[in-house]
Amino acid sequence: MGRMVRVGLAVVVAGFLLWYGSYYTTILVWEVRKLLAWLALPLLTAGVVMAGLLVVRLLRRGGRKVSGTASAAVLGWLGAVVGLGLAVGWLVYGAYLQDRAYMASAEVVTEPVPALAARAPYVVGKAQAAPHLGDVTGEIADITYLPDADRFATLVERRGWLAGYEVGLVQEVPLGGVGRSQERCAFDVDTADARVGGWFGHNLGRKISAQRRWVRFDAGDVYVTCRGGTPVVVVPLKRQTGILVVTERPAGVALYDGRTGRLTVTDDTASVPGPSYPLSLAARQREATVAVGGFGDWYFERSGWDASEDGANEGNESEFTLRPREVAGTGAYVTPLTPQGDAGSIVAVSTVPMRHEGGGLAPMTVHRLDPTWSSPQALVALIKAEYRDVCCYNDDEVFEVVPTGGSTWTATVGSKQNIRYRVEGRGQVDGREATCLKAADGALIRCAHAAPGSPEERELAERERQKREAGAKNPRDPGDLKAYTPEELAELQRRLSEEVVRRLRGA
Repeated sequence: MGRMVRVGLAVVVAGFLLWYGSYYTTILVWEVRKLLAWLALPLLTAGVVMAGLLVVRLLRRGGRKVSGTASAAVLGWLGAVVGLGLAVGWLVYGAYLQDRAYMASAEVVTEPVPALAARAPYVVGKAQAAPHLGDVTGEIADITYLPDADRFATLVERRGWLAGYEVGLVQEVPLGGVGRSQERCAFDVDTADARVGGWFGHNLGRKISAQRRWVRFDAGDVYVTCRGGTPVVVVPLKRQTGILVVTERPAGVALYDGRTGRLTVTDDTASVPGPSYPLSLAARQREATVAVGGFGDWYFERSGWDASEDGANEGNESEFTLRPREVAGTGAYVTPLTPQGDAGSIVAVSTVPMRHEGGGLAPMTVHRLDPTWSSPQALVALIKAEYRDVCCYNDDEVFEVVPTGGSTWTATVGSKQNIRYRVEGRGQVDGREATCLKAADGALIRCAHAAPGSPEERELAERERQKREAGAKNPRDPGDLKAYTPEELAELQRRLSEEVVRRLRGA
């Protein structure tokens, strides 16, 4: 009776520790499950070999004339060879099957990318966050673009081992205009004292595991938003599925109230003000496009696409969070893709919705481009060559080259504190990259090479027609120069220089 009590007490204590340590058991189960998926077949082979050895031993005990030593040695060597072969083979083929599992929701199309709105570059939003934090002493933990509000959200950690977050900042960083609205919402540091990666009871991951076990998250997916002055930390969650091929799936979101410290884990993501689908999961789906072909193509890297890594989009090379242009709809994670190998041109664009209902993978669409684009690094060099009068001097530089719908891309030009211009392109047309220079607010200035039939070509033709008509009425009167904008004066100066050069050459 005493032994049963001791055993029962040990079971209760062990169960309590497992429940109290839900955070660590969740991590342990995740890692062991991934490990077992890779070792399942080798372990199965080892089990078969052990069963064979057991059969040999039983036959020897039964008096059968069986060479136990020789049989055991043969089975042992055979099991070792087969197990090693299966282990190596499964490590390779299992990775292919995992990529194929992530490709289950993917579709490759030739339709153009849906129209997306340009936004301020990520590095600009990051650079402008610090000056607007005022006397905040914490450290910036995360910066996320919120497409619904067209704002950048900044999450600031409070200094200290046993501290949570200090403040959330949601600010407007416009491409054009002078708007600089911002909202700063402070955390109640005494009540809401948990954060991602915090110590002991101040660990937000521990609080999430206490409410819902077996779900995890990526720290890069976490962001903050302000609701009526109250900071809310949004944590998109993930779960594991599969046995031999283990993959991840969305599992709702956790909302942490920065005033009350209340944590809510929910599957209803419709009211989430920003991305609810984990960005890290969208990135994993995009990486799995290398398995669009067969196993041979996957192994020898002959199929699929990679994100461009030539340095032009430093700090944000993939999964650009963009919002729809002029139409209702959810935003998307958008990535320009290059073919595997040494080719640097952009040949496709992948899109994954930033919101998705249900526990399955969000649909990923790979849009093949026609015409294709030059690489982001080549586009930056082209912009500097074709628009030398606006780029790049002082602190100005070319920022992100991002897809903005159809077959167009947009690059922003200026400094981290002031975006002055944008350059839009439509791919390689007639042997040249079609590009046009526009003001930050989108007003067309000029084109180095306008694509035939494009809105820019039609607008330039209309301008030229109006100028000819005005010149025919009063050919020697240029009008009041004070009424000209700086861009129009620059254009007038450029045309005057070209005409002087032309006449000098003719003379």
